[in-house]
Amino acid sequence: MPYVEGSGGTSLFYTDWGQGKPVVFVAGAWLSSSSWEFQMLALSEQGLRCIAFDKRGHGRSDWVGHGFDYDTLADDLAALLDHLDLREVTLVAHSMGSGEVIRYLSRHGQDRVSRVVLIGATAPLLMRTEDNPEGIDRAAFQALLAERSQDRPRWMAQNAQAFFATHLGNHISAELMEWTVRQCLDCSAKAAVEVVGTGYSTDLRKEAAALQVPVLIIHGDADASAPITLCGRRLAQLVPDNRYKEYPRAGHGVFITHAERLNQDLLDFIAETSS
Repeated sequence: MPYVEGSGGTSLFYTDWGQGKPVVFVAGAWLSSSSWEFQMLALSEQGLRCIAFDKRGHGRSDWVGHGFDYDTLADDLAALLDHLDLREVTLVAHSMGSGEVIRYLSRHGQDRVSRVVLIGATAPLLMRTEDNPEGIDRAAFQALLAERSQDRPRWMAQNAQAFFATHLGNHISAELMEWTVRQCLDCSAKAAVEVVGTGYSTDLRKEAAALQVPVLIIHGDADASAPITLCGRRLAQLVPDNRYKEYPRAGHGVFITHAERLNQDLLDFIAETSS
């Protein structure tokens, strides 16, 4: 199986399908490269090279107990792009993976990247601060974290329907829901806590405003994990060159519930922004 050495010698698993211009998928917290199954299969069949990797502490990558800050995660992404010597890359990120991509661009530059897609992003800032009064209170966040850590399997199972917003008519089979929950449990307890803390507390507003590549922002208006008023709509106000799409009645797991629409939006964006 293919691996790349990330920051500090951490071994990172990746998959690499197809040929053509590269599309690199960055998963959100708890999820692995397998979460992009429906996107990688469809896009690789459309003449694109699709690559995804497991974040440190997740899936088949090393379950290390450190390096869950955005600097290190961005360095891991840089190691993958450098290892494969990728150029004219489309970076596609979900949830906190969006923060990894934004930090990658501010930390490593855009020489390898032609465009970015941010899906259900937790950026630019979830935490309540004096200049972000609509953010989530720290005490509320810590209470939720404690509840989740006490019984991760039970919490994941109970919140799966909210993740996909099935109460609003989004269809997903029981088997696909269970598969996603298993993915979310296939990361270390340390990683599960640390990556969410990074996504919650990191202020990416200045970095988002400094992006210099075309950006497609996609957000479900019923996203319970990354509230649209704090995340998607805020990003659309900050990012200079962006196309913004809201999916009505969609939750956080649009890569499954809205896979067909998402795939077409990805293909259209790549075509529109290619020279």
